[in-house]
Amino acid sequence: MTAAVLCIGTELTRGELLNSNATWLAESLTRIGLEVTSVDCVDDDRARIEACLRRLSAEHRAIVCTGGLGPTTDDITTECAARVAGVELYRDEPSFEQIKERLRRFGRPEMAAANAKQADFPVGSRILPNPNGTAPGFCVKLGEAASYFMPGVPSEMKAMFDSYVAPGLAGLVSESRHQIVLRCFGMPESECNERMAGLEALHGVYVGYRASMPEIEVKLLARGATPEAAQALARRAADDARLRLGDAVYGEGFGSLPEHLGALLAERGRTLAIAESCTGGLAAELMTRTPGSSRYFLGGAVVYANEAKSELLGVPAELITAHGAVSAEVARAMAEGVRQRLGADYGLAFTGIAGPDGGTAEKPVGLVHWAVASAAGTVGKERVFSGDRLVVRRRAVFSGFDTVRRALV
Repeated sequence: MTAAVLCIGTELTRGELLNSNATWLAESLTRIGLEVTSVDCVDDDRARIEACLRRLSAEHRAIVCTGGLGPTTDDITTECAARVAGVELYRDEPSFEQIKERLRRFGRPEMAAANAKQADFPVGSRILPNPNGTAPGFCVKLGEAASYFMPGVPSEMKAMFDSYVAPGLAGLVSESRHQIVLRCFGMPESECNERMAGLEALHGVYVGYRASMPEIEVKLLARGATPEAAQALARRAADDARLRLGDAVYGEGFGSLPEHLGALLAERGRTLAIAESCTGGLAAELMTRTPGSSRYFLGGAVVYANEAKSELLGVPAELITAHGAVSAEVARAMAEGVRQRLGADYGLAFTGIAGPDGGTAEKPVGLVHWAVASAAGTVGKERVFSGDRLVVRRRAVFSGFDTVRRALV
């Protein structure tokens, strides 16, 4: 049972907008049990959209499409779908009234003709409500393919997919499939691959990898006659993989290291405070992306200037003079200072040279010192990270998070 993902929009083909919808949809379809064999992107051109829909509908049993349902003149997806289906468009009055009411609530009593066309659908299609926006989606049969069309706005698309698309597609899956994703940090992708050698043949599963700097996802996909059989097979393979990869595996499922660290802190009833110099607030930003992070994250301080390190964290000025701001000693003092000032169980601190300049022979660009302070003492680490400024900062932050994680387990 194969499926295709199609994303429509000139802003995507020109690189003006990151196509995050494609990744999210491919992962979601895989979890349902569909085999995604095609991910396409096409601009707002009638001929190319229709040609793509005809090709995909001839090769797949399911198509999931996003984009081109808006009110502007380049939003032509619905028209193209109707032409490929060989049917006319009709106006759905309930959808029309819902769009009018939504616009009225936002202070627009008069509906423009451009908005009205969002209530037009191919004859015979099933409408997918959109309580989060003005563009409803729809499902229509194109050849033998069940084809779902959703808005390109990620939040609207995801809600619509979970409510209407996923349940509809799940009924098309005949073979049971189950995937377990192991999330890893601190081991190169090549080493992960070497350690996993022979696991596919041994357990009869498919092993895939995805590097998402600086993490690696190891995906184990199993097929079985029943859901229970597929789950059991995937579980055996995942347990074997965990033994092979060791403590590089920090968790399972979807969600990056900051999310898993937050969950671990919450589970243990522990709190964290962060002091940042070279990372410039990135660590605090990543920790607070998850709703409810106030349960375990108390706060942070971005202390670029040496005076800020002393005044806000209590780092002795003579310590900075003696060792330099980028040093193991200052990193440890920052971690201890932020822990004490905010009353946290763990204090995490970073200081370094993110680049692209500012390095010396003794302290090169990419050098980062980080430290974790707790009631058990303070642990300091250092490393010279490769990459540009953003990469150095991100690698440093994840390394610090991993140090806290290891202190918790």
